[in-house]
Order: sequence, then structure tokens, then C-alpha cells
Amino acid sequence: MAGDIAGKRFSMTERLVDVVNENGNPVHTYPITLSTTASEAAFEAKALEAAQYGRLVPTAELAGLTTRMHVSQGGALEPYGDGVPSTSQTKASLDQEVRAEAYRKWVLSGQPDDRSNEFWNEAREEQCRARAYILWQQEGSPNGRSDEFWYRTTQFDQS
Repeated sequence: MAGDIAGKRFSMTERLVDVVNENGNPVHTYPITLSTTASEAAFEAKALEAAQYGRLVPTAELAGLTTRMHVSQGGALEPYGDGVPSTSQTKASLDQEVRAEAYRKWVLSGQPDDRSNEFWNEAREEQCRARAYILWQQEGSPNGRSDEFWYRTTQFDQS
């Protein structure tokens, strides 16, 4: 990929960067595009910035995040299998996702005037439940710890 700013040519490259929690488990993989002369550290710093901006984890857990360059297992490079589109955490906040789902539920229910809070709360709980499940899976589906992941997710939602 090449571009042109103020008459100067530049080249860009995309690298996938894993954001890793304090247990060493990938939380999300971001596609980062920087100039071809950027260092690996610059790509990793940008991924941490995206994680912070995208509120990937509760604020208290940001300091425990690290990065590593994504290593493909063959074939096309793909983000870590958490089911979250690679742009959703950086371009759409949780509130935007909840708003869209609540609106969809409202339309499907015939657009009633008096149930907007019900649809909002239902959509928010579904988003939290889905994220808690993803986190639980990423940590190896540990028995007896599902409440921990629900708590972490709801704390993120309230931060």
C-alpha cells in the first residue's frame, strides 16, 4: 500500500498484533497499519493504544496488557478466534453495539412506546454475556469460574 502526503510518497504495511492479558492469553488481535519503516515496537504500542481506546478490558486491567506480533499458523493471517470483528473494539463502542441491538429488538417488537428501557437492558446483558463467554473460552473454559468472567465483564461495562 502506498500513499501521497504533501507530494511525498510513502509506503504502508499492515501487521497483526495480539493483545495479551497478564495470564499470557490473547484477548484480541488488531490489524495495525503503519509506515514500512515503523519498528515492531511501534506496531505493538499502537495495538495497546487501540485496546485502551476500544475499552477492550476494564481500565484497572489495562496495565496488565502486553503485546506480541501475531504468528500465523499458515494460510491467510486471521485475527484471534474470539468472534469479535477486528474493527469493532476500535470503531464501535459497547454502547453503539448495544444501541443497534436494542433498536433491532424494538423494531421487531412493533416499535412500542413504553419498552425502550427493556430493550436496552436486554441488549446490554446479551453483549456482556457474549463477551464473558469469549473471555471464559480464551482462558481455557475453567470449571467453576464462570462468575469471575461475568463479574469482569459487568465491571468493564460499568467503568
